[in-house]
Amino acid sequence: MSVSSTPSQSPTRSIQSEWFLVISSLLLVTAILSIVAFLLIRERGNAQESATRAASNIVQLIDADVLRNVELYDLTLQGLIAASRRDDLKAVSPTIRHLALFDRSTAVPYKGDILLLDAQANVIADSASVQPRNGNYADREYFQSHVNNPDLGMFISRPFRSRHAGHEWRISFSRRLSGEQGEFLGVAEAAMRLSYFDQLFSSLNIGRNSSVNLISKDGILLAQEPRLMDELVGKDFSNRPNFQRIVREGDGSFTGISSLTHDERLYTFSKVGDLPLIVIVAQSSNEVFASWRRTAIVVSLATLALCISLLWLTWLLCRELRLRRQAEKELAQLATTDGLTGVANRRMLDQTLRHEWFRAQRSGEPLSVMMIDADHFKAFNDRHGHQAGDQALRELARVVVSNVRRPADLVARYGGEEFSVILADTNVAGARQIAEHIRAAVEQMPKVEGAEVTMTVSIGISTWTAASEMTLEQLLFAADKALYQAKEGGRNRVVATD
Repeated sequence: MSVSSTPSQSPTRSIQSEWFLVISSLLLVTAILSIVAFLLIRERGNAQESATRAASNIVQLIDADVLRNVELYDLTLQGLIAASRRDDLKAVSPTIRHLALFDRSTAVPYKGDILLLDAQANVIADSASVQPRNGNYADREYFQSHVNNPDLGMFISRPFRSRHAGHEWRISFSRRLSGEQGEFLGVAEAAMRLSYFDQLFSSLNIGRNSSVNLISKDGILLAQEPRLMDELVGKDFSNRPNFQRIVREGDGSFTGISSLTHDERLYTFSKVGDLPLIVIVAQSSNEVFASWRRTAIVVSLATLALCISLLWLTWLLCRELRLRRQAEKELAQLATTDGLTGVANRRMLDQTLRHEWFRAQRSGEPLSVMMIDADHFKAFNDRHGHQAGDQALRELARVVVSNVRRPADLVARYGGEEFSVILADTNVAGARQIAEHIRAAVEQMPKVEGAEVTMTVSIGISTWTAASEMTLEQLLFAADKALYQAKEGGRNRVVATD
């Protein structure tokens, strides 16, 4: 059934509005999620930067303290070597000579034994007593290193357990004694108790699951706080990927997986001056990002609730638009439908007829109009009542519609008992054939309950062709005139005019 172009625009605009609303909502949700994600990522970076900055301050503090104390030990060694070369001390009493040799050692903290060894690693001077102890330290790492390397400078040993003092952990600082010709004369050695690092590290607030580590450039762990495992002190970490990266970069920070705890950690590290020592602060990522993670969860849940609410509101609005579109469609259908018979009304007839008329003008195809009138309907209605009359009109409309099958054709109630049919692209012969089918079908209709006679119709047809010069009004007038002729000719017949 043909419809005019004006009513069809409203559903299209409604569908476009619905799609615009859906796309706008999706874009808005995407924008919200993108902005929140960007802010959370930025805040995570800020949390990491803040943790790195705090760890860097700790590293610098440790660097300064360790460097200062190592320098004190180095000054002690240099003082011991310088004093041992003085010939005038050989003639003084052992007590005075002892005071002269170890004068500078009083300033060093957490000192262990300070020894002066001869070329055979025997003790020739001992800070612990005026009378040197009996002992040989040829097996010590520091002694062998100075024997084999004349240009070693100050050597920092691996951690070792003391032969005395409860076998506590210590490291030693040592320098070579050389003669005027560079010959090996012995070693000056000063031991530091590793409890110094325990005291230094424990005074720092680094977090519950984080650690501070002092490690040599060769990968030997010298100190750790808190101690994850006591046996780690003195262990070689030179083959671990994290340590290799630390040595390669020198100082800085990065995030990596711990080879010991197997969790993610933020490593901040730096060399201790020119010493072969590296300070590493390993912060637990769970602690670094704990506050950020709580904020991220709250913000994410709030954002998710907002987005879901927005999409839900969008769905409600789309549903309302669909309901409104359906209601408008139903209203439009009601506005163009005859309430009694269910076919198109006069308004729809006029719109469709104009539309098909202009289309026929453009295409040059014929256009036929059929006027159908129920014979003797007024007498039928007066005799059998309006209810029977209405039922008869509904049956008549059903028969007419059943014989007009093309979607482009239109059946409309013209008024009262009169119907009109628009047949697009149909010549007079085709229109007459359809009209005869309708007339015969009406004649074969069963009697309406209570009626004494069957219903018949008279049909008038007019057809416009490209060769004719009639107007739309003349086309309608010709169809009406043909209907009049059919009635005058005895009714229950079809009359067609060109």
